[in-house]
Amino acid sequence: MIHSQHKAPNGHAKVECVVIGYNEEPFSKYERLIRNYGRDSVAYRDLSLSSLDVNSTPTKYIDVLNYAITASGNARLQEKLGELQSGDIPNLAAIYLTNFLLKRGINTQYINLFQSEKDLLASYLADTPYCVAITTTFYVLNSPLYEMIEFIRRHNPAVKIVVGGPLISNHCRNYSGEVLATALKDIKADVYVVDPQGEQALLNIITHVRDGKDLSTVPNVMYVVNGTLKETTLVPESNSLDSNDIDWRVISRTDLGPTLQTRTARSCAFNCSFCNYPTRAGRLTLASVETVERELNTMMEIEGVKNVVFIDDTFNVPLKRFKELCRSIIKHQYSFNWYSYFRCSNSDAEAIELMKLSGCKGVFLGIESGSPEILEKMNKIARIDDYLRGMELLHKYGIMTFASFITGFPGETERTVLETKSFIQETAPTYYRSQVWYCEQGTPIYEQRDKYGIKGSGFVWQHSTMTSSQAIAHVEDLVCSISKSTWLPQWSFDFWIIPYLLGKGISEAQLLSFLRLAHQLLVLKIEQRYRNDAGQDSQTEMLQRLLNEVASWPALEATNS
Repeated sequence: MIHSQHKAPNGHAKVECVVIGYNEEPFSKYERLIRNYGRDSVAYRDLSLSSLDVNSTPTKYIDVLNYAITASGNARLQEKLGELQSGDIPNLAAIYLTNFLLKRGINTQYINLFQSEKDLLASYLADTPYCVAITTTFYVLNSPLYEMIEFIRRHNPAVKIVVGGPLISNHCRNYSGEVLATALKDIKADVYVVDPQGEQALLNIITHVRDGKDLSTVPNVMYVVNGTLKETTLVPESNSLDSNDIDWRVISRTDLGPTLQTRTARSCAFNCSFCNYPTRAGRLTLASVETVERELNTMMEIEGVKNVVFIDDTFNVPLKRFKELCRSIIKHQYSFNWYSYFRCSNSDAEAIELMKLSGCKGVFLGIESGSPEILEKMNKIARIDDYLRGMELLHKYGIMTFASFITGFPGETERTVLETKSFIQETAPTYYRSQVWYCEQGTPIYEQRDKYGIKGSGFVWQHSTMTSSQAIAHVEDLVCSISKSTWLPQWSFDFWIIPYLLGKGISEAQLLSFLRLAHQLLVLKIEQRYRNDAGQDSQTEMLQRLLNEVASWPALEATNS
């Protein structure tokens, strides 16, 4: 039953729940935290591949771009682009939960970016909501939660703080007993949703708090009572995607921006041995083509939408449905361009032609390795020939490609890394990135520790054929030696940054030129690491070239081509 909206004392509809999307901590703070592990640590060297030195200060790429725009002295360019923020796209987890609750009569507002919307959050907290729900989609540590929870407590000590999402699911999977209790209590929230989906649990929490009921009857939660963490019954949720498509017209923001994200599926069809997502998310669940059409239709009623990013892990699986989706987009003649994750081994020439005709501008390719041996160990169920054929077709139809790789996976050797390097050079994706393998509990490969001689965890590991220190050295070598593709960093500048920046008015040519110069600057930074007596002058000169490039942008026609 849908509960009628309560009224606040001033007569307006009371805000019953606030959902917070993302807290991106200042890069300087995070850089200092990781630097504590040592400048030679793998974690710090990995982070360093996502920043450039500006005035001797490590600076994330989006802020390098902001610095260049300001340094250009061009007021028109500054006014047009404003301050660029890496998370300045409606947070899909927050939007989805807000939409879910609104459909069930819970008056809900959302905060997209905590750091830049504190005043708005304070105004919502003054309305005495029953709950504040914090999503944790992008967090691997508790630290981003601390400032938000302290802020909420300061502005409204009575509101119930609910935390859910992947961070909590990971804690529950990796820990138990007192260790789990300590990890959760460290967050200092009131309620933790432990189901990987959790939207029904959040709804039940809100209605129970509103009606003054005890939470002991709400499945899939842990909650704190007088300092004691209590746990309720686990009842796995299975929320229908067809019943919970987002109606973008009812999301209260007046300006959602030119780039939106959505999903058409839950979980992944594959079981790659480095990934625990299918374990967390359950079996692959698909929304119908009609449901996707219905949601895209509401997007098109929002003024100014230029780009849509489909975040499904395997958007083109199954292939028949994918072609139907492309044909549907063509039929409706939507005005947006679209981007997605894409699996080359599950495509053909017809599919890629349909992509082009339906407005696909770019794809994220989780290729992971250019070595057949490593692909087999990763359980990728893909062949190098599949990748070569797919990349050739994507290039033929002018679709931007971003290829992602993992270096140091168990079984990796110098020979297999060279195979990956040769693959990148041969296929020449528009952008690429390689990450050091992260040794994570709960992944299928972690269960094969004895077979591969795996020791350690996180960024500090070794196995029978490589150490994490050797792996990061190989990644640095890739950055310095790859000439046919351009590096795209991970921290605050992932794949979705491309449609975001294009939506803001930067052209594909301008973005590529900026990133090529940034790539050269990154190479100089890496080289200076190994030759401390030289290289600074070259970095200064390259930074000036980058600044000059951005200063020249008004001479180009900045369009989302």
